[in-house]
Amino acid sequence: MKYLLALDIGTTSVKAGLFDETCNLIASSTGEYLLLTPAAERAELDPGTYWQASVNAIKAVVSRAGVDAANIVGLTISSQGETLIVLDENNTPLMNAIVWVDNRATRQAAELNEKLNTEVYQVTGIPEIMPTWPACKILWLRQECPEIFRRAKKFLLVQDYLVWRFSGDFVTDGSISCTTMYYDINRHAWWQCCLEAIGITTDQLPQIKRAGDIAATISPTASDLSGLSTCTKVILGGMDQAVGAIGAGNVVEGIISETTGSALAIQACATNPSIDPHKVTPVYLHSVPGMYLLVPVCPTAGMTLKWFKDAFFSDLVQESVTSGTNIYKVLDEMAAAVPAGADGLSMLPHLMGAFSPLPNAAARGSFTGFTLAHGRGHFVRAILEAVAFLLRQNIESIESAGLMVSEIRTSGGGSHSNLWNQIKADVTHRPILRLETEDSALLGDAILAGVACGIFDSIEAACKSSVMIKERILPGPDAGFYTGVYRRYCDLDKTLGDFFQRNY
Repeated sequence: MKYLLALDIGTTSVKAGLFDETCNLIASSTGEYLLLTPAAERAELDPGTYWQASVNAIKAVVSRAGVDAANIVGLTISSQGETLIVLDENNTPLMNAIVWVDNRATRQAAELNEKLNTEVYQVTGIPEIMPTWPACKILWLRQECPEIFRRAKKFLLVQDYLVWRFSGDFVTDGSISCTTMYYDINRHAWWQCCLEAIGITTDQLPQIKRAGDIAATISPTASDLSGLSTCTKVILGGMDQAVGAIGAGNVVEGIISETTGSALAIQACATNPSIDPHKVTPVYLHSVPGMYLLVPVCPTAGMTLKWFKDAFFSDLVQESVTSGTNIYKVLDEMAAAVPAGADGLSMLPHLMGAFSPLPNAAARGSFTGFTLAHGRGHFVRAILEAVAFLLRQNIESIESAGLMVSEIRTSGGGSHSNLWNQIKADVTHRPILRLETEDSALLGDAILAGVACGIFDSIEAACKSSVMIKERILPGPDAGFYTGVYRRYCDLDKTLGDFFQRNY
């Protein structure tokens, strides 16, 4: 029996999954880590944390499955986008990774906007120059940390870093690199104009291959540390949103999927990168050859719920550890006891700024409308509803670009919540489809591994046999009521958006 190993590195956790050659999940493992937030605008992580968490997750999943690592033919690696890792001439990190939600490069984003704004969307698919993009972070390093910038040999993303740690080769693909702001999604090459503007060369970047390509095999050093065979192929997965779309069967035009993990991201498959005449919807390279994805992203969705849990539910977290219960199910039960609309409590989940569909790096989180009658359950429900409202805002944006949305396939940690799925169906007035394999990014990685190792003829053929719908959640009695609550949310978002901009 041949096995396929999937590794997906998210913003606050790493996930590993082991699949058989028919893409059935045999075992999985998750490891969480805490971001370092030394200031309000900053988010960092030691690059070694990504590596160690990945090795631990792989060891755990292989042990749980009880399989011989020699039978694992492929390891596909995918990750969050935009997080920047800088290595010196000895391939040692010069600093903590600058995580994608970090907003330190605001001034540099404005500077690049002056130089490149007219070309950015056409070349890169990025609708607005914001501190999120690695190009802005590299320019920040050049201007604010000149010694680090001078010593920098390689600028990598998380997937690039882990592919190198496992294989010894510096390789990337367009799916993970398309949101650097220095990758040309039409020519599938580095955008020289942007590289000149930020002061780096192509020698400081990885070699470009296609998502789904084999980078190399496991290096002897990585084999010793991870237990994997040196015969196992290391495969480029791409951005987590793209592999998640594959795992949801979203590989042809007309299918919409969404992932509620640390961030909320919506994926709409398209063949034309210029589909949006308004130039407001982000366009990514899909991990499916020849395809693109419209991917509106909201930085803090599940991350908002996790923050609230960690900040205000320490008592229940400890109880859940002692009793062995799932703390998120406890929060769900509390929110389910609160009526739709949270008795007038509204929430904006912009804890690290807003991106889609209303970009605003100055935006912040907000709870508005609470009274003495509101309890913790109201605040939990308001968070769940706020993410659903963001989903509806972005679905409307996708439809304005010319793509119709009749149903939404859901994945990520948020898809485990029956309440959250129902709220999304009620708010969007569309069926929410749960997938049999709820972690679609891992399944997408496994499918890419299967194709790369010759088990499947194509991504499309693998999706037909491997992606199954588990449940359809239809809009319920609260759908009509939510129309008014959604308008209230949009009004608050616009009003406070202007306030944040004035006081930034």
